[in-house]
Amino acid sequence: MLLIQFKNAAGERRVGIIEHEAIREIDGFTSTYALGQQAIRSKTGLAELAQASAGSTEHAYANITPLAPLDHDDAAHCYVTGTGLTHLGSADTRDAMHKKIGGDAETLSDSMKMFRMGVEGGKPASGQRGVQPEWFYKGDGSIVRADGEPLQMPEFALDGGEEPEIAGLYLIGDDGQPYRLGFAIGNEFSDHVTERQNYLYLAHSKLRNCGLGAALLVGELPDHVEGTSRIYGVDGQVRWEKAFVSGEQNMSHSIANLEYHHFKYGLFNRPGDVHIHFFGTATLSVADNITVLPGETFEVEAPAFGPALRNSLTVEQSTFTKVSSL
Repeated sequence: MLLIQFKNAAGERRVGIIEHEAIREIDGFTSTYALGQQAIRSKTGLAELAQASAGSTEHAYANITPLAPLDHDDAAHCYVTGTGLTHLGSADTRDAMHKKIGGDAETLSDSMKMFRMGVEGGKPASGQRGVQPEWFYKGDGSIVRADGEPLQMPEFALDGGEEPEIAGLYLIGDDGQPYRLGFAIGNEFSDHVTERQNYLYLAHSKLRNCGLGAALLVGELPDHVEGTSRIYGVDGQVRWEKAFVSGEQNMSHSIANLEYHHFKYGLFNRPGDVHIHFFGTATLSVADNITVLPGETFEVEAPAFGPALRNSLTVEQSTFTKVSSL
């Protein structure tokens, strides 16, 4: 099932089910958040509740304004985080990576050490703890951009590049238990040039906007997900395109292991909070020496997630000057 949050022609928030070329409205709920809360409190599956609450009103996708598939009324109660060095990539990339991480661990860079640790211990047996992944904080709900909204690169950034990824979307129940509502396609937009200066700049490079596709895939993530990442020039023509893969078949960590090492912190189990957690990628245009320019458009598409995610790149001026003393 694919759920979607949107605004109708009158500008009213709604939530619905994507069915073929139409969106069927869900009665009694105006947000995925409210639907998820009711599912948790009534101990009902999200898909089951959505299907039981579906009404007769339908909309064409072209006539609605898509919203992010999950949000919180107070952006400060939505954490956006992620993990890196989790994907094996294509067969060629895997072979190259395994050659890089072979031999003496002391000769490896920190990144390659972390990648090898994931390959060796990122998929533990059920009930066991696997190796910790790389982890980063990206921002709160204010940084999330829906399909069609621009990704704003601060003027002090050295780069604005896409990262086509899958994100897990979570709601913390009244009992302090994390509940996964499902998955969405995303663009975990980052500053790769800043990161390449020194890996300790990773934290800075991640404090950026991100895009989330309109659809929330309810249920388990397929073991193999295929998609395509594209960059369109200001003339509307494709100037870069590459396939990407995700799902546990293409990852060095299991989803359960990535989730454990995020939600093991009590800070992230506050009732009512929302979490958007990106799972990583192995496909980047910057790796092909592509510099995305303001006015150009990113597209991340994966058939399993319905409508493609498209966001243009803009530059935003920083308003901060200095701290004032009281």
